[in-house]
Amino acid sequence: MRAGFPLPSQRGRAMGRRRKTLHDYAAEFSELSVRREPAGPSAPGPAGAVETLFCTPCQLPLRVRRDRILEHLSSGRHCRNRRLLRQLGLRAPGLRVFSRVGFHDPSCPCHSTCPPCSPIPLSSSPLDPALATAWSPSPPSYHKLLFPHHPIPATHRDDPTPSISSHPSLPATFHTRTAPLGQSGPTPDASNSPTPPSCHGGSGVGLVLFGAGLVSKALLQSLLEEAGCCLLYVVEDQLEEVERAFGAEVPAGTRVLRRQDATIALGDPRVSGAIICSPPDKTPEMVRDALRAGKGVFCEGLPSLDRQTAEACFDEADSCGRPLVCGFYKRFDPALQFLCKKVRDSRVLGRIHRISTISSLYPAASLSLLRASGGIFYNAAVHDIDLISLLLGESVPDTIFSLGHAFCADMGCLREVDTVTISMKFPSGAIVTLDVSQHCTRSCDQRLEVHGSQGTLRVDNQNPLGITEHGTSVSICPQTQAERYRDAYRELFRHFLRTLKGQEPPMVTKEQFLWTIQVAAAAEQSWRNRSAVDLHSGTTDPAGVKAELV
Repeated sequence: MRAGFPLPSQRGRAMGRRRKTLHDYAAEFSELSVRREPAGPSAPGPAGAVETLFCTPCQLPLRVRRDRILEHLSSGRHCRNRRLLRQLGLRAPGLRVFSRVGFHDPSCPCHSTCPPCSPIPLSSSPLDPALATAWSPSPPSYHKLLFPHHPIPATHRDDPTPSISSHPSLPATFHTRTAPLGQSGPTPDASNSPTPPSCHGGSGVGLVLFGAGLVSKALLQSLLEEAGCCLLYVVEDQLEEVERAFGAEVPAGTRVLRRQDATIALGDPRVSGAIICSPPDKTPEMVRDALRAGKGVFCEGLPSLDRQTAEACFDEADSCGRPLVCGFYKRFDPALQFLCKKVRDSRVLGRIHRISTISSLYPAASLSLLRASGGIFYNAAVHDIDLISLLLGESVPDTIFSLGHAFCADMGCLREVDTVTISMKFPSGAIVTLDVSQHCTRSCDQRLEVHGSQGTLRVDNQNPLGITEHGTSVSICPQTQAERYRDAYRELFRHFLRTLKGQEPPMVTKEQFLWTIQVAAAAEQSWRNRSAVDLHSGTTDPAGVKAELV
């Protein structure tokens, strides 16, 4: 049905009515406007000009069809742009929020008028004369929103160093990194850049993030706040996962790609490292691809749940000469690091007799996250196992026994548990008990006690107020898992940046990681078989593979 043509029930009343023009639609919908662009001499219209109907907040051309216009005005993208415009208190022509389109999305209400399908020059636009290059076709990428940025004086447009700007109304965790005009989006083609340009005045490290759906808030906050790096790419097939991780908008200068287009990010010489937060079944391939592309790798989760596959990833890192950093964040916590120095180096407690830990997560991890990460043994308990190995200086216990239960009915349907107790006895005689739970109603519960022949040291729950509470009905200072280990993630991320610069080797070695996942696999095997596992008798699976139900 052509634009403006009346419905069958209205034809009798509208036979003498003229067909609607672009200006009629612009007058009917206040958020639409008519743009006049110069065209060739043969183009229709006065003085060789072409008129196009535009959505002013989104800076997008629209088809002259009422159903398409209404569909666009009710879309989530348009509502986000309009909301951001109101938050910033700007008039529509001054808002520099636009969608950088590199491939045509069939669900896009603009259809064939998207820039990749029908590029529209903006150099003569009275509203956005500086955004002409933003509409040039680019390699495949998602529709994404960028933070507004202010014009840069013409005398500084050739400066390759991106500016850093922030707005008072934007969240404090977002430090928008805005590229110079004429260099918006990710960067020029990597083939035209023989030497990697810097991100921040010569000291920045370019990064790519794989799997925005599983990235922790603490790691994402460290990534966005760290001044020594810049996030150039996000590789994620599900756009809603990107929006859930970053909010309504991806920071300016960051480009979103599909998984099939990951070679664009890995081929960019400005990218020095890759942060992988994907499920363990997809992580090994991503690790190998990044290492072979000459990028250092940081796995927030585990490179693999299989011992042999994980070993192959570390061997690949050695052969490529690039670091592979594992996300055992608890060993980077300042309080736990101090405890390790006292217990292991200074030996202030003498011989260690017992260690007990309590790790109750708040908020509880979602079922999809637990399932994707391999369950509670590989998502939560593995970090406590690594910490215990670091405290005792012993890699593997003699005996391990686990008990678990699924208090959540949905968890039981998945044949997984949400609460476990792991008991271990090490060759030195030390007995260790790990209590891990997904149930914590008010605030995360993270405690550790080390009992030795000469005393006891304990790490209690921490909060900014420094108050210890017992039996209160309402938590004085509720704290999430990300807030509790905020400093740990910051130090872990900085450690990764130092490994990329060659200043230090990865703290977690291949041998430490392989022994840790083998203990986690034995703990899960003990729970499933309801029997103790003797790790030194060879009864457990030597490959350390996640146990499967028969």
